Amino acid sequence: MENVTDRQSNPFGMSPPCERFVPGYGDANAHFHVVGDHPTVHGGIRSGVPFTDTDVGERLQRALAAGGLLSDTGTPPVVDRTFLSYLCLCVPDGTEPTATEYAETEPFFDAELRAITAHVLLPVGDRPIQHVLETYTARRPPATPGDLHATELQGSGFLVVPIDDPSDWTREDELTLVDTLQDVQSSDYRREADLGRFTADDTPYFVR
Repeated sequence: MENVTDRQSNPFGMSPPCERFVPGYGDANAHFHVVGDHPTVHGGIRSGVPFTDTDVGERLQRALAAGGLLSDTGTPPVVDRTFLSYLCLCVPDGTEPTATEYAETEPFFDAELRAITAHVLLPVGDRPIQHVLETYTARRPPATPGDLHATELQGSGFLVVPIDDPSDWTREDELTLVDTLQDVQSSDYRREADLGRFTADDTPYFVR
């Protein structure tokens, strides 16, 4: 089932429990869902678009564009089958969200993730990697989640590609991510089966 909306910013009308927030942005029928941490660390406080306004966000955009997930970088970027959002979409009062703020906004993140139902989840940074692995796979995250940078992991209906925080990247890390993104797109990342042969007509019926 596809989402019927042309809205790229906050396509599902999320109203989190805070005055300032950076909503999800991109294709509501995305194949790839990039998950950052929060606006203070990954950007978007001024523009309202994830992964903008900061060097870290812009570096990630360049890698995503080189890997084929963005048609162009910028504020906002030009998305291509990709959705960008944060684990905590609220702008925290301090330098980072409190445990309570993460807990209060997690249901909004989860609802959006399940509404989009992307095939590939790309958590960026330690906390998003840890959350995605604990919630959407059967894997326990390592002590240093960034060690999983640009690897392909099977989840519960998702392919997960963890991304170390761009602030920690070497040039090799960046190139490795680009190569992995290109490899994923050349593979059967959707992992769908057509059960249409079991129906009364010839209409395809894909399941994951």
